[in-house]
Amino acid sequence: MIAESELILRPDGSLYHLHLLPGQVAETIITVGDPERVQQVSRRFDRVELRVEAREFVTHTGELNGKRLTVISTGIGTDNVDIVINELDALFNIDLHRREIKEELISLDFLRLGTSGAFQHDLPLDSFVLSRAALAADGLLPFYLSTGEPDPLAITLIDHLDEQRVRLPVAPLIVRPELPDFLSQPAARSLTGGITLTAAGFYAPQGRSLRLPAGMNPAILDALRQFHADDLRITNIEMETSGIYGLTHLLGHRAASLSALLANRALGTFSRQPGNTVEALIDLGLELATAPAG
Repeated sequence: MIAESELILRPDGSLYHLHLLPGQVAETIITVGDPERVQQVSRRFDRVELRVEAREFVTHTGELNGKRLTVISTGIGTDNVDIVINELDALFNIDLHRREIKEELISLDFLRLGTSGAFQHDLPLDSFVLSRAALAADGLLPFYLSTGEPDPLAITLIDHLDEQRVRLPVAPLIVRPELPDFLSQPAARSLTGGITLTAAGFYAPQGRSLRLPAGMNPAILDALRQFHADDLRITNIEMETSGIYGLTHLLGHRAASLSALLANRALGTFSRQPGNTVEALIDLGLELATAPAG
């Protein structure tokens, strides 16, 4: 039995942070960072059956093109992702009344629709990137991935950084997801794919410096920009993907992260139409999530 202090429930039996009950969430889940973006997604649904708000976690469940979907906001950062993924998994795979893990587990599909900064000079503003892997530079996953062999990509990256005589402020950890079946569609196969760097913050952890110097200095950023392995390179920087990929992989779920590139960090430029780009990303994400695989 899972103790009350470890799996905290509200008086109505719902999950402590998300305020959700079993049956209220679909098996295909879209995550967004901004709570206001939940409405941007769900207004495209044919019907909405549930709206729940708790702190920064806003959840809408409904149906589009005959498929039941849930869209939920995570807020910013993998600390929030830690809450969202664990509590959503608990809705399906833990008997909340008995506080016991179920014998038959359900595998969910997650699709992150988020914004990001391009890491390479040649990636245009307002384009989209599919994360084939994530470089975790945020600190969450070592609390879970304490055993097992590291991904070979991480070893190659460490060797590359040693050759460049630079070192990340945190030990590099790379995770790769099992992608949902709907990502086998032609519309997904045509997307630029790469490694997404997930940072612990927006400023210094991503190499931004206002009044304080950044530990992710230009030499480190240049070395990361030059890294290539397995036909992959680091394409973008954001703050959630590695947490989603690492936790869903460990829990037996599938996940994909799609990012709209609103900034180009290599060029120092920013989109002139960020709202339109996010709307286009949502349209693409819903097209992928509701279409049959193949």
